[in-house]
Amino acid sequence: MSYLLQDLATLVGGTLKGNGRIEITGVRPITEAGPGHLTFVEDVKHARLLPQCQAAAAVVGPDMDAGELPVICVAKPLAAFTRIAEHILGVKPPAVTGVHSQSSVAKSAKIGVEPSIGPFAVVGHDAIVGSRCRLMSGAVIGDGCRLGDDVVIHPNVVLYPNTVVGNRVIIHAGAVIGADGFGYRTEGGRHVKVPQLGHVEIGDDVEIGAGATIDRGTFHITRIGEGTKIDNLAQIAHNVQVGRHNLIVSQVGIAGSSKTGDYVIIAGQVGVKDHVTIGDRAIVGGMAGVMRDIPAGEHWVGIPATPEREQFRMQVNLHKIPELREQLHALAKRVEELEGSAAVKRKSA
Repeated sequence: MSYLLQDLATLVGGTLKGNGRIEITGVRPITEAGPGHLTFVEDVKHARLLPQCQAAAAVVGPDMDAGELPVICVAKPLAAFTRIAEHILGVKPPAVTGVHSQSSVAKSAKIGVEPSIGPFAVVGHDAIVGSRCRLMSGAVIGDGCRLGDDVVIHPNVVLYPNTVVGNRVIIHAGAVIGADGFGYRTEGGRHVKVPQLGHVEIGDDVEIGAGATIDRGTFHITRIGEGTKIDNLAQIAHNVQVGRHNLIVSQVGIAGSSKTGDYVIIAGQVGVKDHVTIGDRAIVGGMAGVMRDIPAGEHWVGIPATPEREQFRMQVNLHKIPELREQLHALAKRVEELEGSAAVKRKSA
């Protein structure tokens, strides 16, 4: 099936430049687009690829020069391209399926309007599930959990008892929310478990990746602030307080009782020590080891993590170590020679 470029421009309220009668048969990113495809360019960095692009047309920003290529000009190219892609690919909102006969919903649970609860999903005693929630196959909602509206729980997610989830939260497959924190004390030569009696609260519009784990508080509450996005395989320990609109990338580990401000970015495989505070809008580079507090707005990298400029200075000096080592050996040899010469002179005197 094909679509006229002018019709797609109307769909997204864009300004058409060039031949609107061109037929579009598919959508592709700029590096893969060919004849009949519509692509998009969001910034100047990728605009330089347009002359070599084989696409039939592109969605671009309002002030972007695409040469002879027909374009749809919009304020937000990615959003417009996504809307067009959904239209061409026939993406539709998921249908409301109700409560599957093979699910297990406790009689004391409260389920909101238009639910979609899949086979083998479990909703525990006294749990509250808001309106239009989707609980997919194998999801477990523990006793006393509270879910807001429009929550999406993917297959095999486990919410331990009393977990609180805000509105429009998405939790991907295999994530575990509210498991016991890793807390022990040593008594008589044995590790004795410290009771984990808190729970987890997740704010509105949070997204949690596949296989991520967020532990319940020891006595307090582990909190994830609204709008925060957590990638796959991240681990957030007990009592951690994550601020609003954070970006926490894959394989990050945040130890117990640490705290992040708002709009913090923590790149992949970062490790954060316990009881550390990371200030608002700070950025932590990939594979860094955070051992102390990071002030607001700073960019830290390395192991142990230090301010970016300091770390780069250290890295430059590391490259000089072989040369400095040779100089040190030469100086040591020269000192040895001078000391030997001085000793001969003392004996002859």
